[in-house]
Amino acid sequence: MRFAAFVLLFGLAGAVGAQTVYRYLTPDGRTIFSDQPVPGAKLQGTVAPPAPPSGAPAPAPSGAPAAAPAERPGEARTQRLRAATAEVEAATQALAQARAQLNAGKEPLPGERTGTAGGGSRLNDSYWARQAVNEQAVKDAQARLDAAIVARNAAL
Repeated sequence: MRFAAFVLLFGLAGAVGAQTVYRYLTPDGRTIFSDQPVPGAKLQGTVAPPAPPSGAPAPAPSGAPAAAPAERPGEARTQRLRAATAEVEAATQALAQARAQLNAGKEPLPGERTGTAGGGSRLNDSYWARQAVNEQAVKDAQARLDAAIVARNAAL
């Protein structure tokens, strides 16, 4: 059934033109291919539409600006691809830094332990708040990287 839906989706995508198809994974483990965001699903990547038959002209993307006469045809695309690749690299580095900060921040800082009646101690709310900030930074960096990868794939 999934294969039939996949073939049907690509058949329609080919008829519409070169449209980007995204692959999503739902929390219950289903894979969904769509050209629009799927609420609650995690973006897994993009799938390239099938190439047009040989001899047929490739469809121009809708809304794409025409190349200026003085500009080489592939120059604008190359510049977009370089910028998108640079963003992927920057987002990858930001994710690595956020993960390193999360790992380094596991050890409690002074003032993040509260004494207990039994003579021990426990981690207090300031420790958990700091952990939540570090975890959110990792999630934000991962979202930035996912978006940069989608943008780079669109520039391909």
